[in-house]
Amino acid sequence: MPYRAPVSEFRFILDHVVDLAQVAATERFSEATPETVEAILTEAGRMFEDVFAPLNRNGDLHPAKLENGVVRTSKGFSDGYQALVDGGWLGLSAPAEFGGMDLPHTLTTAFNDMASASCLSLGLNPLLSQGQIEALEAHAPDWMKELYLPKLISGEWTGTMNLTESQAGSDVGALRTKAEPNGDGTYAVTGQKIYISWGDHDFGGNVCHLVLARLPDAAPGTRGISLFMVPKFIPDEDGNLGEANSLRVVSLEHKMGLHGSPTCVMQFDGAKGWLVGQEHKGMAAMFTMMNNARLGVGVQGIGAADGAYQHALAYALDRKQGKTPVEGSGAIVDHADVRRMLLTMKADLFASRCIALANAVAVDMQKAGAGAEWTTRAAVLTPITKAFGTEVGMRVAELGVQVHGGMGFIEETGAAQYSRDVRVTAIYEGTNGIQAMDLVGRKMMDGGEGIYALLDEIEETAEAARANLPEMGRALWQAAESLRETSEWMVAQTDMNVRFAGAVPYLMAFARVLGGHFHLKAAMQEAEDGPRRKLARFYIDRLLPDHTGLLAQAMAGAADLYALSPEELTA
Repeated sequence: MPYRAPVSEFRFILDHVVDLAQVAATERFSEATPETVEAILTEAGRMFEDVFAPLNRNGDLHPAKLENGVVRTSKGFSDGYQALVDGGWLGLSAPAEFGGMDLPHTLTTAFNDMASASCLSLGLNPLLSQGQIEALEAHAPDWMKELYLPKLISGEWTGTMNLTESQAGSDVGALRTKAEPNGDGTYAVTGQKIYISWGDHDFGGNVCHLVLARLPDAAPGTRGISLFMVPKFIPDEDGNLGEANSLRVVSLEHKMGLHGSPTCVMQFDGAKGWLVGQEHKGMAAMFTMMNNARLGVGVQGIGAADGAYQHALAYALDRKQGKTPVEGSGAIVDHADVRRMLLTMKADLFASRCIALANAVAVDMQKAGAGAEWTTRAAVLTPITKAFGTEVGMRVAELGVQVHGGMGFIEETGAAQYSRDVRVTAIYEGTNGIQAMDLVGRKMMDGGEGIYALLDEIEETAEAARANLPEMGRALWQAAESLRETSEWMVAQTDMNVRFAGAVPYLMAFARVLGGHFHLKAAMQEAEDGPRRKLARFYIDRLLPDHTGLLAQAMAGAADLYALSPEELTA
């Protein structure tokens, strides 16, 4: 089924729901005019439809391979990546000083959404380079910026992030990779990293690894971690590639999905590296890249959801099976349960996409120096975007298989690929449980002020809707009040494990209420019989009520989680 880039959907959300105009009104992003936004979205959408989408199935059937130490990517992936380079797409939000367009990250978010929907395996590659560009811009010494950023922004070189080790997954502080000074300002980096997405490829150019490692005098835990640039090839001062560095791909992981994306085990044997940022402050530098990636990974889930939805909808509109109780085309789309699944997919896709784009707007306003409240807003929305976006991706892809019925379990239909590919997004860049713990932990250190500010905005929307959409406005206001009460309860808990026990349902309830907020904002832009009003009513009547049970779980405490002993769990 051909992929259709949702350009008009992005334009509606940017214009009427998340208010991109306020970003364009800043001096920093004044070039993001409506005409520019339209051109960017249209041209990017065309590329993803024509170039990326035809590669998606091929990447699944013909995975990347490691042959004689060289990673061979899926057929056509090199051409797909070259289309990114030729269009200058990697520099969309990158600094103009080093060759980028310096446009809002909100546009990059829409770009990543379409990349993930059309070919998630290949779309992961530019996502990593985007994050590395931001990390280097914020933390690298000037000479490194001047050498690496133009190459990364042009796409001539690609970037990776190397955190995980076999004994140090989510507990990054347990890493053992070491970096020893060479005496000339460089370091010898030694250790093994796993799960390195796009750790190598055959696209040409350089692969630039950002590697977390520990200096000889480092303290234990995350306080003793430093960050290093360790390139595949050691460049000279003009960026010409020299000798190969002392690193190699040991193997490629055999994965459930994302077969077209080479996920590498990387070995560093005294590889030459350069310090990024300050000694022992590597986590602060890496978190710049990780926060960028957390928004990006949430968007990967949303994009995959869009691909799965479009695939399932096309099948439902065409497949005839059984007598339907209503007059229509005779296709399975006329069955009530199929309609329920499709509407759930569409409604959650819209809700999660709005959350992600609102997150990106907050990031842009923060970059534009619009005030500390935008920094707080971005911080609160980031874990919600990542966790809810990927949960929606998994759920929509699963429903996509169900819409196909028995054929969904047959690989040739392509429905299963979306489910397999998107599954990892809930795991990497911090599992969704870790995102939820961050929300009820670090993001409540201000006493919940950032959360309450969002709730105030949601209730303002609910009040504004009471004139024309009273029932939906009342339902959203009540949901926001319930969320406020639970938030106050969370803030009051001094036992962090009590908070953590209810963190995931709390985050999901928050996302549900935010989704109602954005659906209602969209509905207020249309006439009484408009499709967005109908979709908003479906969401608020059928999906928003989930928050009640989720909030009850959030306040259930931790005692019942530990009531069964480990021995009783095995009984």
